[in-house]
Amino acid sequence: MIGWIGLGHIGRAMAERLSEEFEIIVWNRTREKAEGFKNIAESPEEVVSKADVVFLSLYDSKAVQEVAERILKADLRGKIIVDTTTNHFKMVLEFHEMFKNAGAHYLESPVIGSVIPARNGQLTILVSGNEEAYRIVLPYLQRLGKKIFYFKEPGKATKLKLINNFVLGAFMVAIGEAVALGEKAGIEKSELIEILENGAGNSIVLKAKKEKLLTEDFSTHFSVKNLLKDLTYAYELAKSVRKPVFLNAQVKELYSMALSRGIEDEDFSVIYQLLKAL
Repeated sequence: MIGWIGLGHIGRAMAERLSEEFEIIVWNRTREKAEGFKNIAESPEEVVSKADVVFLSLYDSKAVQEVAERILKADLRGKIIVDTTTNHFKMVLEFHEMFKNAGAHYLESPVIGSVIPARNGQLTILVSGNEEAYRIVLPYLQRLGKKIFYFKEPGKATKLKLINNFVLGAFMVAIGEAVALGEKAGIEKSELIEILENGAGNSIVLKAKKEKLLTEDFSTHFSVKNLLKDLTYAYELAKSVRKPVFLNAQVKELYSMALSRGIEDEDFSVIYQLLKAL
């Protein structure tokens, strides 16, 4: 049996996909979000008592730490913790040590993609940690991802994910501002997006967010709040290596503005609306 802790938008999509092929027991702090699964645990401690492989899909490193402090009280010897959370680059190293000291293997496994790729098994997955543990969980990861990158070095997967999400945020800002500019200049939105698709704007980001831009339906696949957290982690990574990142800082402040306007729980593509209104 596989364990799953954390059923946010993407966490639930991944857990549902695994449950189609494997027996799974789930836990979420808000029990309502676990409805629909056959096996629902009363606590994270129950999950680790019944599963040798436990996935985490949580909001941030603070949430991971809170769950870790609970499950570390259990006997974790021989267990494998697969953490799909996008973590802080320093705290993830602490998690490696915490679980190692408890006799468990910890794999940081942040994913690239959102709800729809998760449902379809089309994520890109970055993994750092013990190679033997990685080989054991690989069949589960292959159910979730189309491309999996393994790195032995702890922390590397997390750094790569943070840098990727900086690019994700920057692309979305560029696309949103370009569409807003075109509309202001009298160009019809669908026509403009078609040109961008066949020109410099052609990207995975535009393909994924095209319908949201056209319909202005910003129901959440990946929230403003989550992206801003990742942009902040990326900015702190840059500071730690004394590397100026001018664009990251600007993109982070734009999403902070979205946060201040009360749209933090909407999909991050809502930045287009904010840019259009400026």
